[in-house]
Amino acid sequence: MNKLEARGIYKTFKKGELAIDVLHDINLTVRPGEFVSIVGASGCGKTTFLRIVDGLIQPDGGQILIDDKVVIQPGQDRGFVFQADCLLPWRTVTDNVALGLELQGKERQAARENTRPYIRLVGLQGFESAHPGELSGGMRQRANLARALVIDPKVLLMDEPFAALDAQTREIMQQELLRIWSHERKTVLFVTHQIEEAVYLSDRVVVFTARPGRIKQIVPIELERPRPFEIKHSSSFTAYVHRIWKLIEEEVLTTMGMQVKQPSQSDRAPH
Repeated sequence: MNKLEARGIYKTFKKGELAIDVLHDINLTVRPGEFVSIVGASGCGKTTFLRIVDGLIQPDGGQILIDDKVVIQPGQDRGFVFQADCLLPWRTVTDNVALGLELQGKERQAARENTRPYIRLVGLQGFESAHPGELSGGMRQRANLARALVIDPKVLLMDEPFAALDAQTREIMQQELLRIWSHERKTVLFVTHQIEEAVYLSDRVVVFTARPGRIKQIVPIELERPRPFEIKHSSSFTAYVHRIWKLIEEEVLTTMGMQVKQPSQSDRAPH
């Protein structure tokens, strides 16, 4: 049985008399424990789709199912990690991580106790009493991830969670996310603009067309796991990156009214 299924998802946003088609007939299945990334040109509907999966936005057509149950609103079976960490500045790391449990009705002290293994899992032991203003960007996102994991969701939804980090911290967080995912084996739907990030993390990469977003192609990433950082320098890795970039480039150029340059006869000729 699939953990997550999107059946014929359509979405249109209306601004006055203007209707903007955002998503068109999205059909996707995600298996239990699978890590799937979504990439595509800016404005292609990636984040909108993720919010529909979470129940924050209702589709105009189609259904989202989690374990064969139709999603109609946000629920405890989904955890959402936003690009901004959204930590409450007056709460400590422990209290921020415990927030989701408290909102579920768990008594505060019991919720705080439940956070301990997840704070250790994301590598923030020793910072339990720190406030967000005392943490680096990477540490704040670790706390954000722990807050999503502590409610034990069936599906983890991640919307460009490392986009605001510097390049070095982003690389470290990618490795940490793979470590945590290997430990927890949550089903993950991950949105990113960075193709290398998608290839490094994923079992499959879903490429959206330009708006209205359709699924242009789904690329299986057949790189063995666990994946060391050095795999990014391999020819097989760069081949995946190039292949996905060409798919997205076609869409970007189309939206700009430009044609994709085809290789000339001289380019094809052997040298």
